[in-house]
Amino acid sequence: MTDLALERVFGAGPDEPYERALRAGRHPTPRLTLCEAGAPERRAPLDVVRFLTGPNAAERRMLRGCAGPVLDVGCGPGRMLRAALLAGRVSLGVDVSEASVALARERGLPALRRSVFDPLPNEAGWGTVLLMDGNIGIGGDPVRLLARCRELVTPGGAVLVEAHAHPDRDRRFEGMLVDETGAASLPFPWAEVGTGALRGCAAEAGLALQHEWCVGGRWFARYRPAS
Repeated sequence: MTDLALERVFGAGPDEPYERALRAGRHPTPRLTLCEAGAPERRAPLDVVRFLTGPNAAERRMLRGCAGPVLDVGCGPGRMLRAALLAGRVSLGVDVSEASVALARERGLPALRRSVFDPLPNEAGWGTVLLMDGNIGIGGDPVRLLARCRELVTPGGAVLVEAHAHPDRDRRFEGMLVDETGAASLPFPWAEVGTGALRGCAAEAGLALQHEWCVGGRWFARYRPAS
């Protein structure tokens, strides 16, 4: 797992606030925030409890419209994997978090502890690749991430992205996860991208916009490999 070994990844480090929050479950789950390293006043809450629950109705509907086998990048404990299975789709999740993958597997969901930038099963054979819950930020370089997702899907496949709630957001930064006790992860590269900036990133990565929509304040976009 070359990239997992070499890259600074989401929530990693000796304090591991994200891993500990996942393992705590809902008894209660420690509150986490994503902040910019060097600018701790810029904080955004991370809804770990939502990651641990099942898919909501909108997410289940979304997966019913997805084609072919589904790859969930940054799958967490498996909420969207469960949605894909409920929609009758063959699915696989990948995540760099040991606790996330362990929880998914405990729930009977297929997940690998691996970076999306590592070799993956079924390269170029996925009907849909998911980047949900802010996972467009993985690696801090949305163009690189989207280009990798383009490599993973079939020529007729789709990359489904959840964008930032603010359409004009376009930030690259060193992030840290901090819990309510002050325990913090090591810095890791991250990005926040709204639908406006996402169009340019996707075009540079060789993806063409098919559709954008908003449900419950969450923005989504579907892209296909450009011909």
